[in-house]
Amino acid sequence: MVSVAFINPLSDEGEIIVRELGDFGRVLSDNDDLMQIVTGSRSQEISDDSFIPRNYVDLAIKRIEWFVKKKNDRKFDNNQYDFLFNPEILKFDVIAFYLLCQAVGVKYGPNSRESRVMVESQGKLIEYRLEKLSKNVREEVVTNILNSLISSTHIKWTFFEDLISTKKLKLQDLILDKGEIILDKDDFLERFSHKIHGRKPEKMYEALIGDRIKELVMIKMVMQNTENYILKVGEKSDREIEPNPILLELANKISDVLAASVRSYGIGGSYSGSVKASALNPKAFPPCVKKVMEGMKSGGRNDAIIMFLTPFISYARLYPSVFSENITKQISDIDPTLSIIQNEVLPLIFGAAERCTPPLFEDQPQDKVNLNAKLGFGMHHDPDLKNEGETIWYTPMSCEKVKIHLPSLCKPDENCKKIGNPLSYYNMMIWKVRKEAKTESTTDNKE
Repeated sequence: MVSVAFINPLSDEGEIIVRELGDFGRVLSDNDDLMQIVTGSRSQEISDDSFIPRNYVDLAIKRIEWFVKKKNDRKFDNNQYDFLFNPEILKFDVIAFYLLCQAVGVKYGPNSRESRVMVESQGKLIEYRLEKLSKNVREEVVTNILNSLISSTHIKWTFFEDLISTKKLKLQDLILDKGEIILDKDDFLERFSHKIHGRKPEKMYEALIGDRIKELVMIKMVMQNTENYILKVGEKSDREIEPNPILLELANKISDVLAASVRSYGIGGSYSGSVKASALNPKAFPPCVKKVMEGMKSGGRNDAIIMFLTPFISYARLYPSVFSENITKQISDIDPTLSIIQNEVLPLIFGAAERCTPPLFEDQPQDKVNLNAKLGFGMHHDPDLKNEGETIWYTPMSCEKVKIHLPSLCKPDENCKKIGNPLSYYNMMIWKVRKEAKTESTTDNKE
């Protein structure tokens, strides 16, 4: 039987493995047992020693390398990483998982590109590991993990609010009845058998739910728990004097792998990929942003200004390609003197806050501290380079999160159907606005 921890390192079994590690310094020592498992994996490519991880940290980096190459390299050879699908590597793999989460949490935080790659790579790794298992073993592992993650057979859809808000899971993927999500076969048959005509209820269950949906839910829950663990690590590190240097070095190596992928494979083909930092164009703002810019009522103004508008304006002006580049940045990487922040970004945000009813910062001046925190400058009244990095520069809220937390803002137009984040809308519309301006200029010159 394959261990649950091979699929879900955050399980009780996984925690036991971590506690048994002992001396943390061992993660850098060459491990003969690990190398023997790697070289003994059935289809493992061993012609080049660089394919073989020698210690826990090497294995952690190989996990990220596999995901990046699998995603981007059309000539990718999975046999170079066959050891990742060998259940014998369990104890080493679990430690590598925790090292990655802790390194990312300590240095980059949950809203970073590194965090997103870690979470996505874990989800993809689970998918491929499940594919390697026999049907019976696969069903048993998935059922055991779901039973540990979901304690009740009556699951309110709100139980998955985080998954839905982060777009890891969509409500349309699920079967609901009276606000409850149906996963169990007996529960499905009890609720719907009398309503199904012309087909066997058991067949309908397999078609609508079955192993596919149960696996999807399990994978997305593990991904969300991974993200939550990274957040927890980041919050804890904020209270510590100095992070472990091994974790900091691993964090640097993760960033190097992602930066190398940009050089090798480019930054992707999305709208945000080739949009460079430039002066903001309000004509390209999505409807939700335009609504906030007009001023909000007291009910939703705090979150609308601090949580929604501040990340959007700052990234749209300074780093519009954040969702396609594999590099985490701070504001000073783009605006080293903070002149753009002071002269362009903050005036727009303050203007929207002033148009609120009542004006936000007159009514609650302490929210300026929260604004600066969302820009990455810590809990201070003004952005200052000496404080940068005390908090995370928050990325723009997704459309799904806007719908859940700020539903009054979501009044989509025809262009909203093509995107999943207001920043993506802005990048897409920038191209259209520029194209229209170029066409008008050409027409004027002909006349």
